[in-house]
Order: sequence, then C-alpha cells, then structure tokens
Amino acid sequence: MSAIDPGMEALLETFVYESNTMLEQLDEILLDSERAQNISHENIDSIFRIMHTVKGSAAMMGFSAISSLGHAVEDVFFIVRETPDKLTKVFSDLFDLVFQSSDFLKREVERVTSPNYEEGDPSALVERLHHLAAVMKGQSPLEETASSAAAKSAAAGSDMANADELHKIRVFFEDDSQMENMRAFMLLTQLANCCDILESVPAHPESDSSLCADIIKNGFLIMCRPLDSLSDVIKIIENSLNIKSYEIIHDEEASFQAAESADASEGKGETSEAKTSAAAAGASGKTAAAGSKQSLISVNQAKLDMLMDLVGEIVTAESMVASNPDLKGLKLDNFTKSVRELRKLTDELQDVVMSIRMVPLTGTFQKMNRIVRDMTKKLDKKVELVTFGGETEVDKTINDTIADPFMHMIRNAIDHAIESPEERLALGKPEAGTITLNARNAGGEILIDVADDGRGLDTEKILIKARNNGLLTKPESEYTDKEIFQMIMLPGFSTNAEVTEYSGRGVGMDVVRKNIEKVGGSISIHSVKKEGTTFTIKIPLTLAIVDGMNISVGDTVFTLPITSIKQSFNITDPSQVLHNTDGTEMILLRGECYPIIRLHDHFNISTERTQVMEGIMIQVESGNSIACLFADELLGEYQVVVKPFPTFFNKYNLKGHGLSGCSILGDGSISLILDVGNLMNLS
Repeated sequence: MSAIDPGMEALLETFVYESNTMLEQLDEILLDSERAQNISHENIDSIFRIMHTVKGSAAMMGFSAISSLGHAVEDVFFIVRETPDKLTKVFSDLFDLVFQSSDFLKREVERVTSPNYEEGDPSALVERLHHLAAVMKGQSPLEETASSAAAKSAAAGSDMANADELHKIRVFFEDDSQMENMRAFMLLTQLANCCDILESVPAHPESDSSLCADIIKNGFLIMCRPLDSLSDVIKIIENSLNIKSYEIIHDEEASFQAAESADASEGKGETSEAKTSAAAAGASGKTAAAGSKQSLISVNQAKLDMLMDLVGEIVTAESMVASNPDLKGLKLDNFTKSVRELRKLTDELQDVVMSIRMVPLTGTFQKMNRIVRDMTKKLDKKVELVTFGGETEVDKTINDTIADPFMHMIRNAIDHAIESPEERLALGKPEAGTITLNARNAGGEILIDVADDGRGLDTEKILIKARNNGLLTKPESEYTDKEIFQMIMLPGFSTNAEVTEYSGRGVGMDVVRKNIEKVGGSISIHSVKKEGTTFTIKIPLTLAIVDGMNISVGDTVFTLPITSIKQSFNITDPSQVLHNTDGTEMILLRGECYPIIRLHDHFNISTERTQVMEGIMIQVESGNSIACLFADELLGEYQVVVKPFPTFFNKYNLKGHGLSGCSILGDGSISLILDVGNLMNLS
C-alpha cells in the first residue's frame, strides 16, 4: 500500500482532479494526432508537460507507480521533442503504448482515494517504453536512459543560460494563506499548459516546506516563455487562488535574479536577499493586479449535493409556511406580500444553485472518441465520431450517469450496426461509417441523439428472436415497427448469432434503458434497414426540484412534471371516447386517437368520479408516445422537491408501475410523482 504523507492528505482531492483533467487532455491530443497521422511540435510539448506534471505531482504525493510510468512516458517524448524524425518508424507502436499507459494512470488515479489502495505494477509498460526509447535512439535502454538524463540536464542548463530571453514575474500570496510552497507549485502546474519554458525561484517549491518563509518574504519568481503571449500567463495568475499581487520584472532587474538563484543554491543568499526584499517592497507600488481574485473555483460535488438538498428543504419549508392551514380564512395582506417576496428569492436561489451544478456534455462526448478508436482497431473497421451540441449543459449527476449508456450504445453500434469497409463499399456507402452524437435543449429537457449510418434494425430478425424467447404478447402482424424496435431493450435480448467481446446490439441495452430511466429520462428508437438507426434520449435538466402539476384521484395526490403535459381539458361529448374489443379506451382528439389511462383503475384507488365527464383529462407525452390520463381534478402548479422512495420499497418495483418518487406538500402530506413513460408502457 502506498501510504500518503499526512501533510499531503488535504491535497489528494486536488491531485485527483488535476491529474484526471490532464489525462483527458492527453487522450484528446493523442486521438487528434493519430487521426491526422502526424503530431505537431505544440502537441509534443503539451504531452511532455502533461507527463512531467503528473510525474511530479505523483512523486510529491508518494504514488511511485504513477510517478515511474509518467517518467517513462516523459523520457520517450523528450526524445521525440529533441529529434522528431525518430517518431516516424515507431508512430503506431508509440500511440498504442501511450494509450495503454494513459489507461493505467487513469485507473490508478481513480483508486488512490480508496483507504485500501494498493499500487498497481507498471513495470511491464515502463520496460516497453524504455525499449521503444532505445529503438528510437538506436541504443540499449540502459545507455538511452543515461544519455537522456544527460541531455535533459544540458537542456535545463541551456534554458537557464538563455534566461534573459524569458519573462520574469514575481508573485506574492495573500497573508496567512499557508502552504505557500504548494500554492507556488500549483501555480506552476497551471502555467505549464501555456509556456514552452518554465522555471522558478525557488526551483522546486513542492520539495521543501521550509521554502514557505522565503516565498512569504521575497515572493515567488516565475521565469517563462509563453507559447502565445504573456497575457495568457497573466490571466492564469490573476485567476489563481490566494494571489495577493504580482509584478512583471523588467530587463534591468534580470541580472540579480540569476545571481539570486546561484547564491541560494550555494548558501550565499544574504546580499541577494536584501536585493529581493527591495524588489518585494517595490512590488506593492507596482502591482499589476493587486488583490485579484479567482473567478472560477473547484468545489467538491458532495458539497453541491448538500447545498441542493438544503435548497430543497427551503422550498418545502416555504411552501409549508405559505400553505399553513392555521392561516386559512385570514386576511393577511402584509404576510401575503412577504410570502411572494420569499418565493421570488427562493426561486432565484434555486436557479443559482442549479446553474452551479450544470456541466457541458463536451467532456462526456470527447471520452467516446477513445471507445471508437480502440474498437475500430480491434474490429478492423473504419468509423468516424461526429458530435454536435457539446456545449449543452446538464446536471452533474445526470452527466455522470449517462456516460455508461453512451459507451454501451457506441460499442454496440460499431460492433453490430456499422458494416465492414468492404461491405459498405459494395452497398454504395462511404468506406468509413459515421456515428453522430447530437445534444440540444427542448424546453425543460435535453434531447440527445445517438445515430449511426449502418445496417439498421432488422424487424424480421428481431421478431424471430422474440418469438423464440417467448416474448410476444400478441400476433406478430399486430406489432408496429416502433414496438418491435423497443424489444431490443429487453434484458439479454440480442440479434447477434454469437456472443463476441463486444456482443450484439441488444446486450446491455436493458442496462442503457434502466440507467436513462434512473435519472428520469426515456429512450426512443427510429431505424431504417440498410440506412441506419437513431436512439433519441430525453433527460431532464435536473433531478432535485421540478415544476409539477398536482392532481387528485380520490384522496390521493399525484404530481405530474409540467414538461410531460401537453394540455388538459374536460370531456363534454361522451362519443369522443371509443371502446376497443379488449376493454381498453381511446379518445378522439382532432382526428387522432389516444389511449386513456384511468389513474383510479391503474392504482386501485376509490373515487366517486369514475365517469369521464366528471373528471379531468390530461394529455401527456413521453418520447414519441402520447396518452391521456383521467383524474378527478387539477390542484394547481407547484415546485416540488423530488425525494426517492425508501429502500425497503425497492422490491415492489414502483418505477415499473409508473411512480418515479415522492414529494412533501406544503401541508406536510405526501405527493407521489408520476413516471409518464412507464405509465404508457403499462397501458
């Protein structure tokens, strides 16, 4: 087990977050470069900086497995950076190996927070990286390692020798910010992505906590050569935490900076210390952005969850106050005015908290590139992933939940739907198949299409499989294409003749449906044989608080999400209701027939309003399905806080019976939240 230094425990969360971010950047660079069959000097430098930072951070935290593998990848890209022509003969092998290393690093970073974390063994990957480096250098791994270290040392010396070409910036941290050496190191980590050369005084602040006193007294000196412009560096400094002030040092001050570095390393710091103190004193008068604060911060998701729960409780409490039965019949103008103001502020608070939890789908979409890359290589297919609407934002919890369904759907599409290059050419299609991810806002919901231009779903093949598995509930001729397509969502359903590593279109699709429904979503399918298939996923913007319409059925109150309601109306002409031979009812509206779901029958609730003219009809939709719910009356529109059912109710499959959760009403009673999609499936 890799024991974490107690002093580093507070930094673990930051290490995990920043490492994951950089490894995702690494995958994006590798994917783009592999597609282009070329890697630019800029991307080579970026990979080198990423691995250097991951290696250094892991070493600081005491994670030797991550550090050693990061060091090995860094060594290879040092060779690539110095002699890019060496890359040609190992291009494919290098990318495969670095992808494998990235996977290992991501697994390790994910596991380091476990109290029983045992380090993985990267020795096989490290050995292969050393061998690859030897091939590129034409030397044995041992000789290469020695020469590489010497070359790095020489390069570092060269960088410092050309220090007069670098920009110098002195940074002062806020008083009592503590752990100044680590704050300095984190600042360097942020700057690494926008600088070609990056040095500092002290040189390695993370290595010695005693440097805090020097950084407090003299400031932290950064010497850098930006990739683009100095303004990029300044922007990062201004937006960093705990920065009190900074000062751009001009050329005339450069000479004593180099002397300061040399004196500090030789223990001759007295004279340079005095000079540095003078510079620090001047900094307060020359501050470029004194007191600048960061505009973006990272917050633990658990805190956001707690905040959202508190807002939910506030919404419930506000409703209880406004609906207090003790106030009925009283004329309280001032109280009513105050309640309206409270409702306004509560709504604003809720909107702000919800916006904090929203994240773009871009990250999830980009992760799918890796799935496509790995599967196309293993299955010898050509597939291009195209994405639209990645900037669309959803709740963080929903974003995390839908990643697995996307992975299942894309894996199944490549394995089962996309034809081989030869087959596609014979059909007159482009050699490379296309999978499209397209996200867009639709009212209070998000619609995401996962489409492919492959074989399409074969309805005859699906029906044969369903018949063999005893899944048919009516004559085959009565099934519509839409109903047949939905069969692939049944557990274990597959149209593949044999199970492969990735299996068929249906394996895992029941998991996809359950995961989508878990976050209040639904999935519909459209397919044309030989042209392709489109899965449309509809998910809510957020899970915690929804706008709902309360309806009554007998003494029971239900809540319908407003986004599911198309219209509500009373029936004045009984002839609008049609009766099928199987006992079900339909209603005729503007020339279209829709099924009627009587809620009192479905939930076995006693009510006096059993005639269609006595109650209210509510037309609802889910995906491409539309139906009409029959209830006693509408009680009004409310914001409700969604609460999950207690775990001991799980055995009753309430979700499958058309209930998605519950909520506490203003009078303290319970309202059951209806799941429109499942209600329609049961009708």
